[in-house]
Amino acid sequence: MIQLRQLERVGPWEWEIPTSVRADMRVPVRLIASRELLEAIGDDASLEQAVNATTLPGVVGRVVVMPDVHQGYGFPIGGVAATELPSGVISPGAIGYDINCGVRLLASRVELTAVRGLMGKLAAALDAACPSGVGAGGTLRLADRELERACREGAQWARARGWASESDVARTEEGGRLDGAELGPVSRRARERGAPQMGTLGAGNHFIEVEVVEEICDEEAARAMGLEAGCLTVLIHCGSRGFGHQVCTDFVKSFQGVAVRHGIRLPDRELVCAPLDSPEGRAYEAAMRAAANYAFANRQVLAHLARGAFAEALRGRARDTHLHQVYDLAHNMGKTEEHLIDGRRRRVCVHRKGATRAFGPGAAGLPPEYRGIGQPVLVPGSMGTASWVLIGTEKSMESALGSCCHGAGRRLSRSRAKRSIRGSELRQELESRGIAVRAGSLPGLAEEAPQAYKDVDAVVAAVVGAGIARKVARLKPVAVIKG
Repeated sequence: MIQLRQLERVGPWEWEIPTSVRADMRVPVRLIASRELLEAIGDDASLEQAVNATTLPGVVGRVVVMPDVHQGYGFPIGGVAATELPSGVISPGAIGYDINCGVRLLASRVELTAVRGLMGKLAAALDAACPSGVGAGGTLRLADRELERACREGAQWARARGWASESDVARTEEGGRLDGAELGPVSRRARERGAPQMGTLGAGNHFIEVEVVEEICDEEAARAMGLEAGCLTVLIHCGSRGFGHQVCTDFVKSFQGVAVRHGIRLPDRELVCAPLDSPEGRAYEAAMRAAANYAFANRQVLAHLARGAFAEALRGRARDTHLHQVYDLAHNMGKTEEHLIDGRRRRVCVHRKGATRAFGPGAAGLPPEYRGIGQPVLVPGSMGTASWVLIGTEKSMESALGSCCHGAGRRLSRSRAKRSIRGSELRQELESRGIAVRAGSLPGLAEEAPQAYKDVDAVVAAVVGAGIARKVARLKPVAVIKG
């Protein structure tokens, strides 16, 4: 177990686990956190997992750990690692089971003061329009050929069906579509799970929140994003549903033998991997991209459904109920990118698990309106606290592989949260604070209680202090919809 005394402080908000800590480390670990957050991080195995990640064949630079980090499957949630092409490896556990779990923010010009009494109605409308819950299916039932199109085209598949605008697609990471997606390596079981779940929210920590822009910190960036103080926004958090989970499950299982055949030795079998240039590595990458595109399409369909519910619930009380897209980005993804590492440009596979892309100003691929300010970074908090809109910086590109935190980060496991928090009492508490709540189950609500998470303001302070992001706006929840 890694001890906090083994960390070296290298800046006001940065710490390092040097390669001298363990003989099998190929690169150091760089951790972004305050002293207080560091104490909380030391409670689980996340730092040990980060050190294990440094042993991946082909890993370069450093493994970066965000302040919202907590223990995951094999690889810490809140971790970033890059492996060099073509000789490096790709690891499903370092990307996550919910491939392209991500966040989409929609913003309006509707002032909360004009519709304050309608938050219960709005929450009910969103809950009815956007199916949620474990294994829940939606109104779409995709035949195999249509599922294949969605997995190849992503958000652009939704646009072709009238469920997205050009602006939606442009304001989505990678234009809402990763090249190289293939369904050939995807199992029949994964297809069966994905076919009925397009346009659904799921359960666990997935949610839709209606939030009000409470504070503007950067007027220029907020103006570019169309964020106005006092106005409502809608935040959607979900991923690739059962489709992506099954893809990861299938390849974690099959990669156990692959690692042996390629002579790969790892300190944790959950970190199992395959060479990027091997048939098995290429098959997983193609299937992972298909799941990523499924998730882009899924959030786009949910955005379309949310827009209809928003307009219907507020009809007659607000003149302009249009929800425009601020941005959509992933926080469980493996992507081929080029970064300056150890003094030279390298093509690498960046594994981000519970971490978002946070490209700085001028980065290729950003829509024109964001090129001068940097990429929007969306950081959901927890029910009853706050969420943040940030922007990426040049420092993020230099020191964090163009990455940032993805949320508040769990402090309590789901089982501990359910044992210590009553869902009925939590619901009453939230509603007493003016937050309308719709939840599929009270135990599920308890799992995601604010007490189960770190302080999102402290997490944001750490990434801003480290210079890898800048504050744009703070959002406060007024309605929560959970599966």
